[in-house]
Amino acid sequence: MIKASYILLFVILLGVLLWTLNNAMKKIGVAPSKRNSALAITIIGTLSWLTLQFFVWNTGFYYDLSLPPRIPLFMVFPVFLFIALLLFRNRNRNIIVAIPIALPIAVQSFRAVIEVLFYFTFSSGVLPIQVTFEGANYDVLIGLSAIVIAIYANRPNASAKVLVVWNIIGILVVLFAAFIFITSFYFPAIWGNTGIPIAFNQFPYLLLPTFLMPFAVFLHVLSIIQLTRKN
Repeated sequence: MIKASYILLFVILLGVLLWTLNNAMKKIGVAPSKRNSALAITIIGTLSWLTLQFFVWNTGFYYDLSLPPRIPLFMVFPVFLFIALLLFRNRNRNIIVAIPIALPIAVQSFRAVIEVLFYFTFSSGVLPIQVTFEGANYDVLIGLSAIVIAIYANRPNASAKVLVVWNIIGILVVLFAAFIFITSFYFPAIWGNTGIPIAFNQFPYLLLPTFLMPFAVFLHVLSIIQLTRKN
């Protein structure tokens, strides 16, 4: 049930991404054939990335927890680099401002759901307590505040500076959560326990570093670009 929940969350978020992209392209008058091509590329690209990671994981590559750390170098860093290049190259395109300002912020509420999943994963003995909201992971606060901030963003007099600051804090919280996970894998003594069991180092849990965490960063950076362009 817990594993299925991670997969379901991934499917929902991918659906939200495709729906948002399609609506934004409609708004700026992109032809249906081009919209379908863009959606197909998004689906194929995402699934190809996950398939590649699955096959790499299946070789046992990520079970080696020696340094340099393989999970952040070969799972997390490539996605972050792709996000940076994608948004930087498209920062001035009309599709960026065609997306409602409040939408990327509201979608960040999925992080509260992730924290609930982490807690149940911890309860089943697959995660240590420090990666949950009962430990040192405060990502749930960003998830819970996302709806409130999104409502504020819809106000005509909403301050772009306030929204940018919230996004920056959100990025820092994601990075701190990543720090917790990475140190729990490679330096568990920091947390005074045995760290993350090998049982977490498999699919669908690996959707976290390969899609879910980068998706949160993607939404934050997209929102910051929108807000700075708006100004």
